[in-house]
Amino acid sequence: MVPTPKSILVYVGGDLVGDAMIKLPFVRALRQAWPAAHITWCAGKNRSAFARELAPLIGGLIDEVIEEAGFHQPLSLILRRPLSGRYFDLVIDTQRGVGTTLLLHRLRHGHLISGTAGFLFSGVKPPRGYRRPAAMVGQMTDLIALASGKPAEAAGRLTLDAGVEAAAAEALPAGPVHVGLAPGAGGRHKCWPLDNFIALAKQQQSLGRITVFILGPGEADMVETLQEAVPDARFPTVGPGGTLAETSIPFTIAIGQRLAAAVANDSGAGHILAAADTNLVSLFGPTPAAKFAPTARRLEIIDAASFGSQAMSAIPVEAVSAAVDKLIA
Repeated sequence: MVPTPKSILVYVGGDLVGDAMIKLPFVRALRQAWPAAHITWCAGKNRSAFARELAPLIGGLIDEVIEEAGFHQPLSLILRRPLSGRYFDLVIDTQRGVGTTLLLHRLRHGHLISGTAGFLFSGVKPPRGYRRPAAMVGQMTDLIALASGKPAEAAGRLTLDAGVEAAAAEALPAGPVHVGLAPGAGGRHKCWPLDNFIALAKQQQSLGRITVFILGPGEADMVETLQEAVPDARFPTVGPGGTLAETSIPFTIAIGQRLAAAVANDSGAGHILAAADTNLVSLFGPTPAAKFAPTARRLEIIDAASFGSQAMSAIPVEAVSAAVDKLIA
């Protein structure tokens, strides 16, 4: 545990949009742990989506984002201190390369927390017998717990534009129970069969719930099939004529906040819904849930391995339906 810091630097190599979405629970836990600190996010080698695509989400969570801070040219930082000699009470090193950690030690700082080389360079070390979580975000939040001396909680609130929230409210008015279904994924081998999503949608509608399909740019080929099979469902990300609208991540989060529960494959949509604090059923088969499960507030994981196979088709509709009922209840 370190004294309460007034200034914090978090070091990452860089953040693509997908990486940053996975790291959002860490960002929220960071602000929850130190609500009054000035938090600087440093992408030492590349760019960060927190300065770009996801900037609208992190107001009040991250105070400053530095990109391409020169750590890709380590020789230049041997002759001078990184970040122009700025001082930070606490430096959290989220990577594990020894060279970069040594460069971070050259920062003017009070305490450095780093998992590099089994916490060899860290000012505070975990207790004997500590085991690093399989999931990256778990590894990151453990650094917060180590520095703060208490469990990390991803409770810092995301910023959503009032116009985005109004658009989501228009798409899903208050009153009915809305259940979200996100049938896509980066690889189709990670997708539960579309016929199963359709069967689940009809089953949920038979209970008086409204089903909401959340489709991204890679699911354009699903639109016609889904609209014909489940015409009473809502499609907030689909525009006129069945075309997929240009939908922002903040809008999808705002939609997620209006759902009673949602079902998603191992996908970016699952992490977006988790960021919305949506009650989430997460479906896994060929990828390990321990490593890739989203950090949802309430999460039900269904793994195809429990039904004797790694194929997503092994997961029965009844099991997913029961998990949705459990989250809504």
